[in-house]
Amino acid sequence: MTALPAAIAALAPRLREGLLPLGLPVALDQPLLGYLALLLQWNGAYNLTAVRDPEQMLGLHLLDSLSVLPYLSGDSLVDIGSGAGLPGIPLAIARPQLQVSLVEPVGKKARFLREVVRQLKLDNVRVHACRGEQLDEPANYDCLSARALGSLAQLIAFGGHLLKAEGRLLAMKGQWPAEELTALPPGWMLQDSARLSVPEVAGERHLLVLARTAT
Repeated sequence: MTALPAAIAALAPRLREGLLPLGLPVALDQPLLGYLALLLQWNGAYNLTAVRDPEQMLGLHLLDSLSVLPYLSGDSLVDIGSGAGLPGIPLAIARPQLQVSLVEPVGKKARFLREVVRQLKLDNVRVHACRGEQLDEPANYDCLSARALGSLAQLIAFGGHLLKAEGRLLAMKGQWPAEELTALPPGWMLQDSARLSVPEVAGERHLLVLARTAT
């Protein structure tokens, strides 16, 4: 990575302040800001995210993604509908021993993800330019993450087959999705949930952890 643009480097103190309540080392600020710099650089041409202000990106993208770290289990994660790499890239940066697959069907977004992997030297990340339901890696992952992709039932349809028998689906939501929970398909249940408190982010944030029911 080249030197960070001044506007991005200036965010380092705020990012460090946000990492502390999440129990994360402040040294993560440099690779996370390196990712943010690439996101800003590519966003103009590739329309990766509707959030354009780097100060807003710090909370809404970086810290929001990292807030689910305590709920990860195992050593493999598949992030479906990854888009600009959220939450998969920040999670891969924060936990380098975690093997992360980013699944994104839009070609220009997949190209951006590959460039991030190359420039940040993320040896623990693979990029798949396809839809979740097209990824032929059944029962291969301990966890699946999804952010602003679809309903809970849709997430199971898109990627449920990718999880191991006791794998966990981590669905990042805003408001509590009561109606979606009543529409869970047979064989799936809500295993855990949390109302997340994310530094620099106002409004409701919930994480729902889904798992298969015991047979």
